[in-house]
Order: sequence, then structure tokens, then C-alpha cells
Amino acid sequence: MKNIAIFASGNGTNAENIGRYFANSDKVKVAVVLSNNRHVGVHARVHLLHIPSFVFSREEFVEGTPIIAKLKEYHIDLIVLAGFMNKISNVLLEAYPHRIINIHPALLPKHGGKGMYGMHVHDDVVACHDTESGITIHYIDDHYDQGDIIFQAKCPVLPDDTAEDVATKVHALEYAHYPHVIAEVCEKL
Repeated sequence: MKNIAIFASGNGTNAENIGRYFANSDKVKVAVVLSNNRHVGVHARVHLLHIPSFVFSREEFVEGTPIIAKLKEYHIDLIVLAGFMNKISNVLLEAYPHRIINIHPALLPKHGGKGMYGMHVHDDVVACHDTESGITIHYIDDHYDQGDIIFQAKCPVLPDDTAEDVATKVHALEYAHYPHVIAEVCEKL
């Protein structure tokens, strides 16, 4: 059994989707959810799935020791970022080398980097008149959105699509593919 921790900063739809996917798995377990915000929906979503969630301060995250202690308490094999808005500290990168993955709402290397998250990405895709967008699941390193790519999936962007239209298509790809890719990564650990 591989234990995963999900880091989330927002509403938690991806965290919930992942939790539901692995709810009856005998290979992968969502052991804990960690967040930098106590006032977001992810906590209620995972509570319904009986997954414990904890909040940490910015200082605790940067310093790293309390986070690593919590991860060790739950015997975490892989960290999964699902709408997590903080850059991963070097302390965590060193403690979990090549064992932290993220999902980005575009086809990296396009539309990546600092400040490129959520609707900012979809706005940029539309502004650039891209004909396709998608998701990129990648390992985390010490640079925004530059870690090794694990998986990409594409969707068309039509000439009259709004950023909201693109977001809807990208969310569908996230829900369809992220759990499967997590399972594949866990098989290789």
C-alpha cells in the first residue's frame, strides 16, 4: 500500500476526485490532506471521505520540519499537489526527491511559470489564440513548472471559446486523468 498526501489551497474538487478514486483501493491510500488555508472547501470535501486534513502556517511550510513530521506520521510515499498555491520549499524537495507531483492546467512549457495558475492560465491561452490546451502532470523541482513531465492530455480551443470554456475542458481532463497517473507513479515507487 502506497500512502499519498494531497496539498491543496482551495475548493478541493481535484482532492475530492482523487480521494473518491482511491477510496476502495488496496494499492493506494489518500492518507492525509495538508493545506495552507483553513477557510477553504477542501477540508469539508475530504472530511466527508474520512480523510484527515491539517492546516499549516506559511512559516511552518517554509521551515519544513512540522510538515515533514506530519508526512512521516502518515508514512507518506508520494505528495500530490492539487490546486496548491505555494512554491514547494527546498526542505520538502530534499525530503521527497522525485516524489512530489503537480498538475498544471496547460500544456507545458507554454503558459507556465510564476503567476501562471488557475484562470490566469486560461486567460493567457485565449489571449494567445492557441488552438489547443490541456493538462500537464509533472514532477516538482525548484523552478515553477519545469520538472520532468509525466503525462499530458490535450483539448481543442475553439476560436469563440472563452477562458471559462477552456477551464471547463481542462477540469474534465484533470478529473479523468490525474488519479490514473497517480496510480501509475505509485506503482513505480
